[in-house]
Amino acid sequence: MNRILKDLVSLLDLETLEVNLFRGQSRDLGGKSVFGGQVIGQALVAAGRTVEKACPHSLHAYFLRPGDMNHPIVYEVDRVRDGRTFTTRRIQAVQHGHPILTMIVSFQRAEAGLEHQPQMPEVTPPEKLASSRDLHDEWLHAAPDAPDRIFHALTREMAIEFKPVDPWNPLAPTVRPPQQNIWFRAAGKLPDDPGLHRCVLAYASDFNLLSTALRPHGKSWFADDMKVASIDHALWFHRDLRVDDWLLYSMDSPTSQGGRGLSRGQIFDRSGRLVASVAQESLMRCVDMTLPASGDTPSDSDDH
Repeated sequence: MNRILKDLVSLLDLETLEVNLFRGQSRDLGGKSVFGGQVIGQALVAAGRTVEKACPHSLHAYFLRPGDMNHPIVYEVDRVRDGRTFTTRRIQAVQHGHPILTMIVSFQRAEAGLEHQPQMPEVTPPEKLASSRDLHDEWLHAAPDAPDRIFHALTREMAIEFKPVDPWNPLAPTVRPPQQNIWFRAAGKLPDDPGLHRCVLAYASDFNLLSTALRPHGKSWFADDMKVASIDHALWFHRDLRVDDWLLYSMDSPTSQGGRGLSRGQIFDRSGRLVASVAQESLMRCVDMTLPASGDTPSDSDDH
């Protein structure tokens, strides 16, 4: 386990302030605000601390304001419903007296049922692919004048390892189909805690969706004339999983319009089991550089 993954596990171990009230710290991942996946993961932890004998099966989150990376986040949990099978929680993430995220999570007690799923795409296995870190070094070598913020974003150590099947260089973006497959896993062994694995998956699920919607336009989240951010995020857990073994994130973007792009993802384990599904709408606004910047961005993306 590298030091950044250890730090992520520590970030997900929230401080209990009072009944239904928790506090988490923040980290700078090279973006302009708190990474959305961090807030989702911590909100899921807060909700889970108020539920017994049930696992989260779905969450729906809205990013309301950019998070301040230099200050902690307070999570308020509303115990909406405690049922025999399903339990519902509403979470507000608050900074400086204002909500930055609102999320609802549904938990379910384990039960048997009918099963079906799609087949996992046939792609190159991760052992035969270059890591995102090696690709970043290659791209930066070809772009020695890249700004410091981009250099920092592409060279920082990460809690999650990525191996794209069809690499796409954000420093020299080209028009590609709105789909991509990326292998990912935690950068080290995690404890045998199913709840922790789901929270780390929630964290990792916020990576790379936005870039899928940008691909057909040949646009990059690094471009000065683009304003990009996550608007909302939905995640469904289908089966038990381990996020410290390779998972395939198969993504597509069916549409973009009105400055917004929709991205979808299916997450498979090495055996081909569909373990989770994801949907996200993102802000992808082309900015007129001659006008003052708008201040209404919900949550700046970290999509490398």
